[in-house]
Amino acid sequence: MPPSSFPPPHLNRLVVTALAAAVLSSCASTPPPTLPAATTRSAPTLQSPALAGADEATQRQGFARWRADFRATARASGIGEATLRTALDNAQYLPDVIALDRAQPEFTRTVWAYLDNTVTAQRIATGQDKLQEVRREADAAAARYGVPPAIVVAIWGMESNYGGNYGNTPTIDALATLGFDGRREEWARRELLAALKIVDKGDIDSAHMIGSWAGAMGQTQFMPSNFLAYAVDADGDGRRDIWGSMADVTASTANFLARSGWQAGKPWGVEVRLPAGFDYARADPSVRQSAAQWAQEGLQAFDGQPLPELADASILLPAGVRGPAFLVGANFRVILRYNNSTSYALAVGLLSQRLAGGPGVQAPWPRDLAALTRSEMIELQTALNQRGFASGMPDGVMGPATREGLRGYQRSVGLPADGFPSAAVLQRLREPR
Repeated sequence: MPPSSFPPPHLNRLVVTALAAAVLSSCASTPPPTLPAATTRSAPTLQSPALAGADEATQRQGFARWRADFRATARASGIGEATLRTALDNAQYLPDVIALDRAQPEFTRTVWAYLDNTVTAQRIATGQDKLQEVRREADAAAARYGVPPAIVVAIWGMESNYGGNYGNTPTIDALATLGFDGRREEWARRELLAALKIVDKGDIDSAHMIGSWAGAMGQTQFMPSNFLAYAVDADGDGRRDIWGSMADVTASTANFLARSGWQAGKPWGVEVRLPAGFDYARADPSVRQSAAQWAQEGLQAFDGQPLPELADASILLPAGVRGPAFLVGANFRVILRYNNSTSYALAVGLLSQRLAGGPGVQAPWPRDLAALTRSEMIELQTALNQRGFASGMPDGVMGPATREGLRGYQRSVGLPADGFPSAAVLQRLREPR
């Protein structure tokens, strides 16, 4: 999903697990679009970890006070009284949202396990059918914004399984709950205000504004702030409808990518073979040069064809030295702006490639390797820091600082400096110095 200015920490990992049923597309060959079913409200069933020990009545009273305070802010920001009365005054506290927001999964997945679950034969086949169903809308978006239909449909498939599962959580309720909880109150208040502006403008009413627990909405999971910035009324009905209008869904998604820097006519990347003796430390997003320069160093496309013309390309080794290699360009980085996860961006690129009749990954994945758990990642980060290879605050998340610290350690012990956190390198770090 396209992130807001301050995206929530777990959104990128959980957005594809949104909870509920969706709507049909609006192309001429399919039934006319319908709004998502209005949500029915029920009393909360769980207790917020932030309010442990408080009874349900105390929770409700505290939420009501917070909501009343925010109402004054929203009114001062120009939100109309009718919207405040129908949308905000009826908002309910959802303890399940806090439980999900607090979740820190211990077990992680390898990139190939992620791709196995997202770029499936079924999703490819369904996506090829969906690509034909929305061809008119997707082609119109491509002509206007320069983003290929297969890319837009791949994002649609990744975000909501082509509209089949984009969530059933009331957006206003979810964001009000996150704001009241306080852990990310500033961000949640900003998104809640954006959601109220959407209702106030008449794009959708609050009863039909549904999405994921974290506030992402519609068939390609826009946060409210990004809806205001990028959503498009492509079908001319006066509303920007990313729930029921495929013209609006495809155009809005393409508009986000185009305004994020999409380069028309350029691929996201290509699978490659690395030359003998390649310095794996250069397989890093910070090392960029033209495809022609990489070719001069011996890099070759896996299929033997000439490398695509990419002006600012880097090498991606998502599974380290034993896995496939990719040369990725500016458009891959644009997909990362939609969801800042390398596995996600790779899945979108590969799914779009398959939808257009191209191949999947050709080189084998090192399937005998296991992903480190969150606890093991924290152990690895701690050990690197203790040995003088700065990897940032140990948090169990593999980021640039950890990768650089790991590469430094690998170089120091004569290992390929690919920055891949394997069980073998963790075991070596465990050994006495």
